[in-house]
Amino acid sequence: MDASPESLFEHFAWLYIFCREKLFRDDTTLMIRSIWPSGKPIPGEKLIELGCGPGFYSCRFAECFRAISVLGVDRSPSQLNRAREKARALKLNNCFFQSDNVLDLVHPENSFDVLIASRLFTVLPDRERGVAEMYRVLQPGGRCFIAEPRYAFWASLPLFTMWLLAGVTRFKNGYREPSKAKVLSPCELDRLFATQPWRQMKTWREGRYQYALCEKG
Repeated sequence: MDASPESLFEHFAWLYIFCREKLFRDDTTLMIRSIWPSGKPIPGEKLIELGCGPGFYSCRFAECFRAISVLGVDRSPSQLNRAREKARALKLNNCFFQSDNVLDLVHPENSFDVLIASRLFTVLPDRERGVAEMYRVLQPGGRCFIAEPRYAFWASLPLFTMWLLAGVTRFKNGYREPSKAKVLSPCELDRLFATQPWRQMKTWREGRYQYALCEKG
């Protein structure tokens, strides 16, 4: 999510926060079961969430597994402020947040054991570069779990509502986000993640969402 004043996610942060925390699907259990078939990580593992928004998943993972380190990254100061407030309220000493660009992460290669992202590609301008960065920052044997909406109508509701508010309040600053989310077809999702040499890659669909689970060689 963009940090610039021209970003809907910054100008109407409260609306996206409400959608993420109250309306969007919670895939925490599915993520844990997919990433760690045993049901829990090895103590000391490092997890990064890309496009963390208000820290919904970062805080959940940090609360469930206090022996791991969790980092959420986003470009919206308002979203990150909310995430930090939530982590403080839950007394999560293992959960951190920072501003970063998912297309050019500041972290070196092989930095993380686990990477998660939800609803990231609906607004990401360069999807292949985003996947390349995911691969780069994961350690060999590291896993990434991606959750993406399948249908443009449902995926577009937050964007549509924010654009509607921008019109009603007359805060039309030439926002960078599209008025409609761009969702990946199953074939496009497969092709996108096949751009990197994963040791294992699995994609599947469930309800309104589709998923990718990849392991770096």
